[in-house]
Formats: sequence, C-alpha cells, structure tokens
Amino acid sequence: MKLENRAQGPGVVRRRLALGATAAVMGVSAVLGGGLTAAVHATAGATTTGIILGVGADESQRVVSWYSSAGTAQVVQVAPTKQVRHGEFPKHTTTFPATVTANVVNGGYNAHATIDGLKKNTAYSYRVGTEGNWSPAYSFKTRDFKGDFDFLFFGDPQIGSSGDTAKDGAGWADTVNVALAANPRSELLVSGGDQVESANTETQWDAFLAPDKLRQYPWAATIGNHDVGGKAYEQHFWTPNTDRSAPYYNGDAATRSGGDYWYVYKGVLFIDLNSNAYAAGSDAAHISYVSKVVKEHGGEAKYTVLVYHHSIYSPASHANDADNQLRRQDFPTAFSNLGVDLVLQGHDHSYSRSYVIKNGQKANKAEQPGAAEVAQGPGGVIYVTANSASGSKYYDLTAPNTTKDPNYGPDPLNPKSHWANSVENQEHVRTYVKVQVRGDRLVVENLRSGTCAAPNAAVELGQESWCGPNSGAGPAQPVGSAVDKVVIRPYSDDHHDNGHGDDHGNGHGGKGEDHKPAATEAAWLK
Repeated sequence: MKLENRAQGPGVVRRRLALGATAAVMGVSAVLGGGLTAAVHATAGATTTGIILGVGADESQRVVSWYSSAGTAQVVQVAPTKQVRHGEFPKHTTTFPATVTANVVNGGYNAHATIDGLKKNTAYSYRVGTEGNWSPAYSFKTRDFKGDFDFLFFGDPQIGSSGDTAKDGAGWADTVNVALAANPRSELLVSGGDQVESANTETQWDAFLAPDKLRQYPWAATIGNHDVGGKAYEQHFWTPNTDRSAPYYNGDAATRSGGDYWYVYKGVLFIDLNSNAYAAGSDAAHISYVSKVVKEHGGEAKYTVLVYHHSIYSPASHANDADNQLRRQDFPTAFSNLGVDLVLQGHDHSYSRSYVIKNGQKANKAEQPGAAEVAQGPGGVIYVTANSASGSKYYDLTAPNTTKDPNYGPDPLNPKSHWANSVENQEHVRTYVKVQVRGDRLVVENLRSGTCAAPNAAVELGQESWCGPNSGAGPAQPVGSAVDKVVIRPYSDDHHDNGHGDDHGNGHGGKGEDHKPAATEAAWLK
C-alpha cells in the first residue's frame, strides 16, 4: 500500500517545511529503506500505552503519540482498512518512524510519529510498535479535504479534580461517547485545556485517555493551568507547527510544558496558545505569533479560530482574576484587528457565549441577550467559554463586581450577567460545544451530555447542593438538548485585512467563498 502521492503544490510545501516529523520520515526511510519494517524488530516484553490520535498540520495528516516501555526504534504502521483482513495488515504496509525519547518524569519512553499523505474519504487502520510486538489496531476516517464540517469542543475534563479519578473518568468517557454518537460526522475534537488535575499523575492521564474514540478522532490539544506544571502534557500530545520559544512557556521548558501551535483544516485556521504564559511580555509575544501566522496562512482559510485555556470573559469564579484582567486589556483589540472570528476557551467550568465584541467593547449596543443569530461586522469576535465535559468540577456563575474590575461590570440589558456575555449558564450537568463550519456561517451549540444522574462526580459526591436549570428550580433536561445555540454570520467583503481574501488560488478560498457540502458518510461508522 502506498499513501497518496501528490504534486508539489503550495500546501505540500507548507506541510513539509512546517512539520519536522515529516522530514524525519524521509530521512529514516532513506537510511532503513523498504518501509522500515525490516529494520525494526520485536523487543521482548515491550508494552505500549497511552495511544492517542492527534491533529496534523492539515487534512492529510494525523499525529500518533504513545508511551513505550522500550527505547528501541518504533513505527506507526498504516493501511486502508479494507486491506486489513482478520486483523492482519498487508505484507507491504506503509510505516512512519517514531521519535522516541526517554521519559524523565515517569520512566520508560514517549514516542510520536506523523502519518502523512492520507487520501480523502478513506478509512485507515493503524498500530504502533515493532515487528512482532504491535499494539492493538485502531481505525480513523478521513473526509473531504474541502467544504463544510463539524467539530466538537470540550472544556476541562480535569480528571482527578473531584478527588475520585474513576468517577471523573466515567463522566468524561460518557461525554465523549454521547457527543460522537450524536455527531459521528464530527471531524475534530478540540480541547479547552486541563485534561487532568495533576500534571504528571499518570493514573489521571490513563483515565483521560481511556475512551477509544480518542484513537479514532483527532484530538487537538490545549494546555491548561493543571497541565502546565510538568512534561507529561507534551509527552502525551505532539502538536504540529509548534513554537517552543521561551515566551510561550511560563517557566523552565525542561520541567514544564508549553508552546503555541497552528494548523489549517478545511478552510479554518486554528491557532492554539499557551495562555499560562502571560506575564513578562508573553501576551505581546502571543499577539505577535498570531499576527505572523495569520499573515502567512490566513489566505488559506475562510475562518480564523483561536483556542486557549483562560477565558477572558469568564462568567464564574475566574471572572476577576488578575491574569484575566490583564488578558482582557491585551487581547481583544488585537484579535479584532486580525480578523479573528471565534475564540474558544475553558478554565471557568461554566458556559458563556459573548456578544459580538469589537476592540474590547460590545459592537452593537442593541444586540439582545441570547440572540439566536448575530452578524459580526468588521472586527467582530465571538468568545465562548466551555463548561465541564466530565462533571469533575463546576464553578457557579458570579455577579459582576466592579470593585474588583471596574471594566467588567453588569450588562445593561441583563444586569445579573457580565456586560460582555450574551449567555451565561451553569446547571451542574456535563456539556460540550458543537461548532458547525459552513460557507456563510458558523453555528455554535452548547449541548447537554448528561443529567443530574451519574456519572456526574461533583453532584454524586455532594460537592454541589443543587442540579438543574435555574439553580436547580427546574428539572434536568434530557441528554442532547441544547443550552444555547447561535448562528454567527461572519463579516465578508472579500478584502479582509488579515489576508483571508481569496487572492491565493490555493483551493481554500477566502472569506466569502461558498464551501461545498460534505460528502455522504460512509457505512464504516455504522
């Protein structure tokens, strides 16, 4: 089997230069030859754990990361699923060599490899390890490389934060399964950060990584304040196009995780920031990073989506944290000037959806709370904060407090909420966010993935005294019901200042190009 060979167009050049692991594939292939398998042999007793499928630099890539008990040469073996018979991969199967590094935190080794050259609308199977000592096989499905798509956004699983890792893991697994059962065509799983409670506690990572869906759908990792204090985050998640310069760490890069990264997926430029680094010029460095990426790659995208952990328009206990007050000063005008469409955040374990914000102000004073459709206009940005996806911990909504931050007071149209937020919600039930990417709109929904019943660790353990809408006055709504839904009509004049205009002829189009509908789902998911 040979993965897709394509002409050396602009997208291929970008991928080759942007992701060093791809160059490693070519270099090691030249040394070992023959698909590598002849040079990689079994290591007696070696085990692989923590396998996760990650996002690549574009639609034709995936990154696989894992832990190994052995430091020997290892690979990812990939074949079209239709060629895998009775669990046996074909004789001439494509392999991608892994980078294997000693795990100085927890012992053993961590590994990652980039799968490149994937074809559209194809089911693939893969396994990791060495000849004669393979992991179980897992499968994923690529889609069309252009057009409409959906992705899911998950806030703060923070496995272990309730004090009961098993209960937290059960809630997280249930949300993942519920979300993908309801939305099997979703193409990306996007993180809001805080995968675990304690950065280097592998039992918590094991519970986070337990759902098999994390080996079938690509996880786009985001670093939270509970992930940042060790190297396990970077060891579990290899991310594409990552800049690990000093400003993108909030401490020693030898002992902490960090970095900013980006990727383009079907006309969306995703930029992921380590918001733990904010002091001593780091916010300015983040803005410079976003500016550079938008300038260089905005022309490949119709929409720009930023992802980072610390919600600047927090609705709950982190609303007036000093670091968030600083970010509220540093980020919004820059994001408006750069043509950002949507900002996805976590950290506050409650849900909020902002009004259209331009330069740190409400763009349209007349926009009503909870509006079902909004038009962004030039410089308009929507900010979304995700609630807990696992039920391990919730934060109750807070009333605006101008004595702590005079610039983050009440909404004149809804004084119990902060001025920036159209919707603020907390029911002490698990939720996730679904984002539909369409040619003329983005659709954002906050959907319930649980009720007051188990698995819901914080409620089960009595850490919350009420559950349900309106502070528990109403009954819990059914799984799959919507807390909030908004249609966002992005600004489009085909001359967007951030370079999104369709001047590049690269097939992605600019703001204003209509995307074609996605292909019908294949039967392999059924």
